Amino acid sequence: MVPERASEIENTVRAVLRDVLGLSADRVAAFHDETALFGAVPELDSMAVAGVLTELEDRLGIMIEDDDIDGETLETFGSLTRFAIGKAVV
Repeated sequence: MVPERASEIENTVRAVLRDVLGLSADRVAAFHDETALFGAVPELDSMAVAGVLTELEDRLGIMIEDDDIDGETLETFGSLTRFAIGKAVV
């Protein structure tokens, strides 16, 4: 994958988390691969997950099926970003 595209997708994931969850730009900018998300970020509850996934679909032009998502998808910032990259380049 072209590193620029991966960087663009990572930035999109950050923007979606910021916009959908109402997180500050500084907080989201500090996220790294191992930053825990689901269960650790109170704003990311089960209802917000749907909003995050829908917004990723819209902004990245991807389709996310229910069976694409498992317990690890939203476990960390890195796992969510890798998921988005994988969907965007297929």
